[in-house]
Amino acid sequence: MAATITTGLSAGLFYAYACSVMPGLRGTEDRTFIEVMQRINVAILNGWFLLGFVGALVTTAAAVALHLPADGHDVLPPLVAALVLYSASLVVTRAINIPLNDALAAAGEPGRIADPAAVRSRFEARWVRWNVARALLCTAALGCLCWALVLHGHAAD
Repeated sequence: MAATITTGLSAGLFYAYACSVMPGLRGTEDRTFIEVMQRINVAILNGWFLLGFVGALVTTAAAVALHLPADGHDVLPPLVAALVLYSASLVVTRAINIPLNDALAAAGEPGRIADPAAVRSRFEARWVRWNVARALLCTAALGCLCWALVLHGHAAD
């Protein structure tokens, strides 16, 4: 259950960015876009975010480990699939989204950026594309965890 809940939190976060935050920022002026994303990238680094983001990996790995010696091996394939899918979302985050966030931060104070349109263009489309990938990976992982819960419930009958 903990793996399902924490993975759902991460899937929901990336989904919310994909369907509301980024479309909402799409029409803003370049400096506004940069300032808002810089602020979000600082604000999100908190314990509540980390609880879900790291918690999903830890609890899903724990679920896999707990089912290795058990008789419920029918639950193991969706658990392993969830772990692989969620891990892939972490790879995307680490390899693409975080470096883009860092580059946006390094651009400096939005009011002092000489060419904010260039800064935005190097960030926005790529970040959005890969955020959608993270949302899909996390949602697929969540689906696998839900299926594991269904199988576990049937095994208990």
